[in-house]
Amino acid sequence: MRIGLFTDTFPPDLNGVANSTNILFQELRKHGHEAFVVCTRKGAGWAEWNEDHTILRLAGISFKRLYGYAITTPLHVNALNEIRKLNLDIIHAQTEFGVGIFAHICSKQLNIPLVSTYHTSYEDYTHYINLLNSQRIDNQLQKAVAWLSRIYGEASVSVISPSVKTKEVLEKYKIRTSIHVVPTGLVLDQFHPDLQKPGRTEEIRREYHIPMEERLVIYLGRIAEEKALDLVIDGFVLAKKNGCHIRLLVVGSGPDLERLKKYVVSKDAEDTVMFAGPKPADQVADYYRSADFFASASLSETQGMTFAEAMASGLPLLARKDEVLEKLLIDGVTGWYFQDAGDLAEKLRRVSEMPEEELRVMKEAALKQIQPLSSEVFYERVMEVYEDAVKSFSEMMIVEDVQVKDDIVQIYLADMQGRSKEDVRILITMDDYFNEGLRKGMRISESMIESLKAREAAVKAWHSCLRKVAVKDRTRKEIYDWLTKNTPLNIEVINGIVEKLEEKGYINDDRYCEESISKMKLALLGEERIIKNLKKKGIPYEMIRRHLDEKPDDEFNNAMSFATRASSSIRNKSVQMKKHALKEKMLVKGYSQEIADRVISSMNFEEDEFQELDSLRRCAFKAKKHYEKKYDGTRLRNTVFRYCSAQGYQPENIYVILDEMEWD
Repeated sequence: MRIGLFTDTFPPDLNGVANSTNILFQELRKHGHEAFVVCTRKGAGWAEWNEDHTILRLAGISFKRLYGYAITTPLHVNALNEIRKLNLDIIHAQTEFGVGIFAHICSKQLNIPLVSTYHTSYEDYTHYINLLNSQRIDNQLQKAVAWLSRIYGEASVSVISPSVKTKEVLEKYKIRTSIHVVPTGLVLDQFHPDLQKPGRTEEIRREYHIPMEERLVIYLGRIAEEKALDLVIDGFVLAKKNGCHIRLLVVGSGPDLERLKKYVVSKDAEDTVMFAGPKPADQVADYYRSADFFASASLSETQGMTFAEAMASGLPLLARKDEVLEKLLIDGVTGWYFQDAGDLAEKLRRVSEMPEEELRVMKEAALKQIQPLSSEVFYERVMEVYEDAVKSFSEMMIVEDVQVKDDIVQIYLADMQGRSKEDVRILITMDDYFNEGLRKGMRISESMIESLKAREAAVKAWHSCLRKVAVKDRTRKEIYDWLTKNTPLNIEVINGIVEKLEEKGYINDDRYCEESISKMKLALLGEERIIKNLKKKGIPYEMIRRHLDEKPDDEFNNAMSFATRASSSIRNKSVQMKKHALKEKMLVKGYSQEIADRVISSMNFEEDEFQELDSLRRCAFKAKKHYEKKYDGTRLRNTVFRYCSAQGYQPENIYVILDEMEWD
């Protein structure tokens, strides 16, 4: 495979990214791959190849606040032409800016799959740009970091994270590209304690006046604000005050070096904390092996390569609790965690007093714990990512066109050669379009296409719901029942659609309840009928009751209006039967029995009472005509009496009417 590694920093720079990139570069070539590095150099002019045509260095300028590393612009036309000639199978960006942006440009221009490794948590480095130390500026810078990280991450086919901690940061940035946790490997053999040259430890200790019998703790790495070396120095100063004889050797350089040197002088601790300055890469292992422990208070590591290097050199660790150390520092086995300067001073006392045998056991545990981080394992896992990325890239499609109607977006896809696929048209919501970061000309993976297709059914269902609520107001239950019956969507998706409709105000049970009660009261329905109707629609009883109680005086007046209107339609009935019929009608209309009784007792039935004899007369003649075919004589008279009595007429009035009638 032909692989291009793009990075803003590479040896002779001394840092984790440069070291990680170089290890990968060497492993790829060792295993027969044609690997190339594109990095920076200080100076102007065209991009320059090294002698064996494997490293292409782009012109850049030195940035003193960032350890003097060279930074470059992302535009290099001549370099792009050189990279075109390489016929790369994959581009692997190790950094996000400068050369990292150039990697994205090359990937797009040359149609080559891009993999990115997120080595650095840039949120911890915004102070290099925030020269005013403004919290407001820092907050804005961190938002910009998240935004840029998301753009870079989603432009990659795959993202490599050196630790679970970093993966969680990327997920917090809402990067949806597949993220693979691949810890950077080490060439463990070069750090092993057995490789120490005879007398080298004595030589290093003699240079800094550290007796062989005295315990030595080392810090090796960048000397910068985010490394929190102040805390470590405070711990050693406190340990010295407590009578503990133990030294700290600081190896490395950085923007905080001079300040920390003055800080040590101010604490009168020059004989306890010593600064060795930066050392060549081929001497780093010797400095690790000259010490007994490694200490760092940094919480900004994405993997913690110096921690790993120290353990590979046989050094137990002293560190603050951090996710990147979960599989390295086993408290009490491969070192100790500390919380603050006082806690560190106590751990330093234990280090200075621990027997040689106990120290030997802890060193062996550190060596054993670091074994899974070999460069060979690192290479194998990166190759798995490459192979997956090449396969995924070949299956990718391009968003060729976008059409928007209302809040629905239809995207048209084409393959990587730009050939349109008539059958690949996908409907998505406007929210999904923006949340997924889609745009015309963007490459999207097969997995995203499948995800969008899976969501298309929900989009269509959503659109149907919009049409339904546009025609008629609906309750949550009505929409839920319709989706359950008429779509293949699962409960989780249905709930999401319903919640979104509520969120946008398209359905609102509280509003529906209030408006429905007003309409039903205008139709002179009673409370019980209103409650029954609304409960069928899925409205909670408590909500119905609350809205009914807001207008408590309507019930009796509505019932009276209804009864007055209904009274005129009840004819040829006794007053008793009319009252009974009215009560039944009010109960059916939803009024309570109490309201019905109050209304009837308040109504005036004088006219009905005045006309009752005429009604009784008609009732008796009707009954006689009906029953005389079956009965005669006294039996017929008694049957008519019973019939009229059943219609609610008074016995004395029935006798009067029967006496008027002719009987055989």
